[in-house]
Amino acid sequence: MIPLDEAQARIARDIAALAPVEVPLSEARGLVLAEDITSAEAIPPFANTAMDGFAVRAADTQGASEASPNEVPVVATVAAGAVAPRPLEAGEAMRIMTGAPIPDGADAVIMVELTEAVGDDRVKLLAPVEVGNHIRPAGDDLEPGTVIFGPGEVLSPAHLGVCASVGRETVLAHARPRVGVFSTGDELMVGPDPLGPGQIRDSNRPSIVALVEEAGCIAVNLGLLRDDEGEIEAALRSAVGPDATNPVDALITSGGVSMGDFDFVKRVLSRLGDMNWMQVAIKPAKPLAFGMLMGTPIFGLPGNPVSSMVSFELFARPSLLSMMGRPINTRPTALAIADEPMHRPTDGKTYFDRVIASPEPDGTWRIRSAGGQGSHQLTSMARANALAVMPDGVNVDAGGRVKIMLLD
Repeated sequence: MIPLDEAQARIARDIAALAPVEVPLSEARGLVLAEDITSAEAIPPFANTAMDGFAVRAADTQGASEASPNEVPVVATVAAGAVAPRPLEAGEAMRIMTGAPIPDGADAVIMVELTEAVGDDRVKLLAPVEVGNHIRPAGDDLEPGTVIFGPGEVLSPAHLGVCASVGRETVLAHARPRVGVFSTGDELMVGPDPLGPGQIRDSNRPSIVALVEEAGCIAVNLGLLRDDEGEIEAALRSAVGPDATNPVDALITSGGVSMGDFDFVKRVLSRLGDMNWMQVAIKPAKPLAFGMLMGTPIFGLPGNPVSSMVSFELFARPSLLSMMGRPINTRPTALAIADEPMHRPTDGKTYFDRVIASPEPDGTWRIRSAGGQGSHQLTSMARANALAVMPDGVNVDAGGRVKIMLLD
């Protein structure tokens, strides 16, 4: 067996970020920027009101109160997207809607709650306001020439909104990987039909496809392959290499990577690719294959459903995020208090136990078991929102602390 960090380091050496491409804003959420975004204009481009109310001269509100209001004529209405018909003169007010340009001559906005209408063309001002009240100056958010974002920024919805506000319709960002996923095994079947002797339903592919999509990649479902070397090779060649008909940037297989005589995936990959066949000192998910297949990284995950998902979290997910140029490619971790004992044998492995983690009001995490820890017991993986990291030889008593990897 090899240590976990050594296995992760072997994989990381062969993983590189995909080349930047021009991406529409509508498709760029979660991608990593590969250029500077600069504002060519002021944002906002003109002084505007932050409130519905009346544009006034602040001097005309001084001394006003509910008991002794200042009454002035309303000489115009300025809606968002419109401009005042003329400058505001002393002793006047203009009705104004949120986002509308401030009329020339006005230096404050009094919100409608501090006024009282007198018919359609006069208003009582019920409180004094200062110069600049509720006015958003031109360039209040961005001045022309400001470099807003740079390479390495992960584009959130707010980033995309800012890009749109400066007139960008596309951005240069690291490409979103297309990740092919298939599972193998004559024992597998799909659908609701009754199981035949020795059969089980394929749960790995739906789980891995969903994990790929959750990581922000494009999952390409390549289906279920039988234990046939020709069928497996044809599927691989359709996804990678010069003759690929459905090309992908990475491949993930499930099953067929252990030491058994009927591991057909292993035979084909050994013949076509430059592979590392590893037994990693972890539980679950000890068997792992990784290599380059015609220039494309391929991850061979174990067939047991929990092993497959844990292996994805530890090896495939960080690699896919690195391919996207993500500066941080790991799940968040925390120290948690165990609500019950967590015991494990001393066998040279790091255990990843499925747990339910709950935050306390003070920010402390508490954990309890999500259920059965067998690598075939997928239900407890569905309940879990974290994995407790249990180093070799370490037992945790109730009330003890343990590192967790947060999955949700």
